[in-house]
Amino acid sequence: MTDKRDVRNSLLFECAWEVANKVGGIYTVIKTKVPVTVSEYGDRYCLIGPLSYKTAPMEVESEEPTDPYLAATLEAMKSQGVKSLYGRWLIEGAPHVLLFDTGSMYHKLDEWKGDLWDLAGIPSPPNDHETNETIVFGYLVAWFLGDYVSRQLDKAVVAHFHEWQAGLAIPLCRKRHIDVTTVFTTHATLLGRYLCAGSVDFYNNLQYFDVDHEAGKRGIYHRYCIERSAAHCADVFTTVSHITAYESEHLLKRKPDGVVPNGLNVVKFQAMHEFQNLHSTSKAKINEFVRGHFYGHYDFDLDNTLYMFTAGRYEYRNKGVDMFIESLARLNYRLQKSGSNVTVVAFIIMPAATNSYTIEALKGQAVTKQLRDTVTEIQNRVGARLFEHAARVHGDQTVAPTPDELLSSEDLVLLKRRIFALKRNSLPPITTHNMVDDANDPILNQIRRVKLFNNDNDRVKIVFHPDFLNSNNPILGLDYEEFVRGCHLGVFPSYYEPWGYTPAECTVMGIPSITTNLSGFGCFLQDLIERPQDEGCYIVDRRMKSVEDSVNQLTDYMFSFCNKTRRQRINQRNRVERLSPLLDWKNLGIEYSKSRQLALRRAYPDQFYGPDGEPYVDMESEEDYFGGGVGRMPPMSVPASPRLRGVATPGDIGTLTEEMQSLKTSDYRGNGWPSTAEDDEDSYPFPLVMKIRSRAGSVMSGASTPGGGTFNSLTERDLQQADEALSQVKGEVNGIH
Repeated sequence: MTDKRDVRNSLLFECAWEVANKVGGIYTVIKTKVPVTVSEYGDRYCLIGPLSYKTAPMEVESEEPTDPYLAATLEAMKSQGVKSLYGRWLIEGAPHVLLFDTGSMYHKLDEWKGDLWDLAGIPSPPNDHETNETIVFGYLVAWFLGDYVSRQLDKAVVAHFHEWQAGLAIPLCRKRHIDVTTVFTTHATLLGRYLCAGSVDFYNNLQYFDVDHEAGKRGIYHRYCIERSAAHCADVFTTVSHITAYESEHLLKRKPDGVVPNGLNVVKFQAMHEFQNLHSTSKAKINEFVRGHFYGHYDFDLDNTLYMFTAGRYEYRNKGVDMFIESLARLNYRLQKSGSNVTVVAFIIMPAATNSYTIEALKGQAVTKQLRDTVTEIQNRVGARLFEHAARVHGDQTVAPTPDELLSSEDLVLLKRRIFALKRNSLPPITTHNMVDDANDPILNQIRRVKLFNNDNDRVKIVFHPDFLNSNNPILGLDYEEFVRGCHLGVFPSYYEPWGYTPAECTVMGIPSITTNLSGFGCFLQDLIERPQDEGCYIVDRRMKSVEDSVNQLTDYMFSFCNKTRRQRINQRNRVERLSPLLDWKNLGIEYSKSRQLALRRAYPDQFYGPDGEPYVDMESEEDYFGGGVGRMPPMSVPASPRLRGVATPGDIGTLTEEMQSLKTSDYRGNGWPSTAEDDEDSYPFPLVMKIRSRAGSVMSGASTPGGGTFNSLTERDLQQADEALSQVKGEVNGIH
């Protein structure tokens, strides 16, 4: 194995089950992150995923590889029967993508399962299709990487894996001594999701769980083994938030090296009022739905109506729907007692098993549309008669026509028929679809328990839409983004939320949201902003408070929101939208760069440090070694509010230090910044400096590693060197954008 691979122009392979294959949230993470990664790596970047014949033709444009080593590797694999697709992913950034057809190698499954047991002691039951796919995919990726680095000997190769479905290749690379450096990012833990769905005080009992027993009891021991081996065998292990890092340390038994928060591609409007206009037009469409859905009981003023919503996977407890519905019942009581004229329509958007739209929901939209068409028709006729009357006026005739002259008896009869059609004996329906298992649906059962049935005297109305939103929907015809923009408040009181894209999406669209301190996004904001609730990002404490206290806090937040004037809500939306740069990949992508840099230093210490542990390049010339760049980013230009805790660079914003969270999970230590008398007393310590851990120590199995052997421990000065080495990356990411 050569020690002279070029670490300055390394190659990056990013591997995930959701590359060009939308299953859940990781697809969004990877797709939105691509532009900043392409700007850093260019054609040295390639994504690896499974080949789905259903989606790939729409997502990928095939082309021949320009890299001769990659072409030779794929040709060699093809001669062994491996089917693959190489090309460009048709998204912003147009990265190279390599998709493997797992089905083409299923005849090797039993052989590979046996090898996995012999090699790593990981069992695999016969009938778990998802695990079978994972094993075939993992072996294909390890095969590809091993063949590729045996041909391409000049450049260092970084392989970044997301989640357990892609992570099986990590222990294989380690055992085979393949000369790649690996990064593993977990977006949630398998066991965490299962345990939280049960009624346990998960976060306060994390250290007491018998993880093997719990995984076995739930029939996921083999999956858990794959996840844990990936975490332990990777050179660098990261998670998406501090709350997940804390969880991973106890459930996967390895302390993560750092936190890489999820970002979004933020589209900033030229003028502040533009996103407010979008809110107004989207709200008008929701108003149309509400008029139809509540026909016959539409006795509330839409100008005094607030739209709240929650959305996500149907995980009743994990997503906090139980808490949301309970708080809505209490909010209803408080609004009634206070004599408020505000009406709240609460939407629950969670895909579930359904048969069809309900007759009532379809009828509501139909009769309202019929009424609108009739009124438009009569309006045109009245307008024509009015014009005719005015045109005929001459001399001393009275100008004003009588109502009878304008509204004919036929018009009146037609109008009465349409109005009578709006009468209904039943209450407006809760759900827009016929549920497959209505009697046992947990959301509907809780709504029945708290008696929120959309009565006339209820100030809180509920609409449960158990399907994805899209603009072709005959009932609620809006895309999700359009729907979010039209609402006033997003409510996501999750108990298990490793990151939380839904409140983050609300923030970049300028919509206030409520989240919890058990979500990664909630922790992220709490550590950045002095009083998040002043900026329209309310955070409910579900960690240190009882359920009762948390429900009351959520109710208080919603009630205070209901008491805001329209002008206050407009100002709040402006403040929320102003937070969007904090979530932009152009800033948060730097954390991924840091993790890759750390992996290279662990794999190839001889490229960075001499035998005595001193770096080859001193502080002053390291920028030249890495091709220049900016030494320190200037402080972000933000308005006086929100008040960030001290001055922070975008890179600092991405990494929450362990001192602030007390979770002992950060790989970056706060370093004191020369302070002045004007500095806030609680200023945020920066810059962030990498802490390097011996690579050999990161593997519990003691398997030999690429770059091998232990090396001298590093001094504080060396840690500063590692952070400085990122200057080129920061410069490139900022320079491109």
